[in-house]
Amino acid sequence: MQSFPKSAPAKGHFLHCGPYQLDMRHPQIMGIINITPDSFSDGGKHMAVDRALAHGRQLGAEGAAILDVGGESTRPGAQPVSPEEELRRVLPVVKGLAEEGYLVSIDTRHTEVMIGALKAGAAMVNDVNGLRAEGALEACSDSDAGVCIMHMQGDPLTMQMNPCYEDVILEVRDFLSRRAEAARIAGIGAQRICLDPGFGFGKTVQHNLELLRGLSSLLDLDFPLLVGLSRKSVLGAVTGKGTDDRVHSSIAAALSAVQRGARIVRVHDVAAMHNALAVWSAIELNPMET
Repeated sequence: MQSFPKSAPAKGHFLHCGPYQLDMRHPQIMGIINITPDSFSDGGKHMAVDRALAHGRQLGAEGAAILDVGGESTRPGAQPVSPEEELRRVLPVVKGLAEEGYLVSIDTRHTEVMIGALKAGAAMVNDVNGLRAEGALEACSDSDAGVCIMHMQGDPLTMQMNPCYEDVILEVRDFLSRRAEAARIAGIGAQRICLDPGFGFGKTVQHNLELLRGLSSLLDLDFPLLVGLSRKSVLGAVTGKGTDDRVHSSIAAALSAVQRGARIVRVHDVAAMHNALAVWSAIELNPMET
């Protein structure tokens, strides 16, 4: 029987996120809560606090282990949001969901927002900028939260203008290796770190496909891999479908990533992903691991 690659055998089987421990022997789902007017897929749908909280509860009921709350769109060409505005958007939602017992991740690249969200109960920091902002490493080190370090070439405003690589897999791997080491030097324990190759962040369609094909080459970094392919433009380029009609292609891409060793999939469509993973796991998981 074919089994999937192991993501982080040397670091143990769990990703530590504050009081929570995520079992990395099995794929886990991160559900997306965008509190933004301009996200590429669901911008404007959850701007009101009550709607965002209700959406989070629904994602949790559908099978999300992590609820990823973001207040700034990082779609290609997105305009930056001030940390003050971002905090205004996310803090009530982070606090509300954390108090209800959900593992909440804060999706931000701003140190001030990380600090505020961690104080409000976030147990994970998901940073598209790889914890490169001044004070970001220290803010996370001072907590016991998990961190997701992502690769991005450029910034959201300019990243898709002309992304270039000599070897996209090698360059992404080297960046993630360096940033993980910087996190460890800053005092963030290895058991608290996961890595994201950053699909769609400063990468062409061909870069994304090549990176997905070679995803297993990142496993020897010895940290769990998180991937976010849900509804992204690379899927539209392959299928010709619009953003709201990419559920099936998103599931296919996520399962391809899991087959290559991803342990966390960040998705909009949690129920569909949960069902797909249930079937995949029943077929592919070694019986000793279930």
